[in-house]
Amino acid sequence: MNAHLDGSGGDAKNTGPGSGPQDDTGRGRGAEAEGSEEADELVSRSGDRWSSSYTAREYEGLRRTLDGEYVGVGISVRQESGAHGAPEVDVHRVQPGSPADKAGIRAGDRLRSIDGEDVTGRPVTEVVSLLRGSGPDPATASPSSSTSRSSFAPSDSSATAPAAPAAASVARHASAPAASVPAASSGAGSTVTVGLSRDGERWTETLRRTRLTADAVDVDQLGPGATRIQVSSFTKDSGEQVREAVEDEVPRGSGILLDLRGNSGGLVTEAVSAASAFLDGGLVATYGEHGAQRALYAERGGDADRPLVVLVDGGTMSAAELLTGALQDRGRAVVVGSRTFGKGSVQVPSKLPDGSVAEMTVGHYTTPSGREVEGAGITPDLTVEGGSDREATERARTVLSGLATRS
Repeated sequence: MNAHLDGSGGDAKNTGPGSGPQDDTGRGRGAEAEGSEEADELVSRSGDRWSSSYTAREYEGLRRTLDGEYVGVGISVRQESGAHGAPEVDVHRVQPGSPADKAGIRAGDRLRSIDGEDVTGRPVTEVVSLLRGSGPDPATASPSSSTSRSSFAPSDSSATAPAAPAAASVARHASAPAASVPAASSGAGSTVTVGLSRDGERWTETLRRTRLTADAVDVDQLGPGATRIQVSSFTKDSGEQVREAVEDEVPRGSGILLDLRGNSGGLVTEAVSAASAFLDGGLVATYGEHGAQRALYAERGGDADRPLVVLVDGGTMSAAELLTGALQDRGRAVVVGSRTFGKGSVQVPSKLPDGSVAEMTVGHYTTPSGREVEGAGITPDLTVEGGSDREATERARTVLSGLATRS
């Protein structure tokens, strides 16, 4: 099953061109956009799948995304195996107060079409792009758009990065921003018609896209002794939200299941902040930039004793992999799930004379033990393959219960 939010965001701190390396929204470019010719040429010459080009307007949209804002209808979708083999798209969550919520769309509804296009069997990234009216044409999209372009991004002595979507063939529970910045005809105020079904009834709803704010951190109780903290992306203030959740919302004696499935990354500063919730200082990651090695450290004072399990899948990417690798290498958590995506490259944005922006790869990051994530991903301590999200969650709860018994 693949879950994919129709928009989420990241931080705008230190994100202007020339401010230092940063992540992006995974925007694979098929046809060239007007106003970005110089950046397009630079990216094309590089031959790097993770590099990207933006017009000035698109980069402004990216800045908004980094602030945790997105244009959409408030639907989170995931992919389930259909009765006849073709993957079907279900509504996973509906953001309260969103256009979808006001139209009465519910979690569990089947999403059949978007603007008349059948979405059965389509990658969740394309479904998200259709919902937002922002994605590349699947017929002309570059390879990077189909395999997800999430980049890692340090800024100053730490790192920043917005997330990128994972492709359906890679991500099992992806949740991330859509792949590009919407054009005027498909931005806030534009409409999208969705075909749905529920309990055998079919109907359509026409929704008006609006600017929404992503809620990246959710906390719920899974039963006695188990609190789940789910982080969909590392957007602005999400690291602090994780720290507050650990301090204020986890009952005494409860273990923590940190759910990073489908977390396509985000601001690495926020991932480091989240690591600080579970570590009492120490190394989180190192990264190379123009041949020099830099290090990222957790702050002291985190909860280093409470039982902790990290749940991951193929949609766990970039900054989320950085956090997972740190907690695993430091012996702080048991990692459960399937191998993560394997995105660990560092991009630097540069503003060009025509106003366009090119983000180019300058290096890669490694975990505290020196493992490279790029292309390899993080291998769980306990692998759970082929099962449903619920099965993986139950396995993680079993592991968490065992850790609590030993502690």
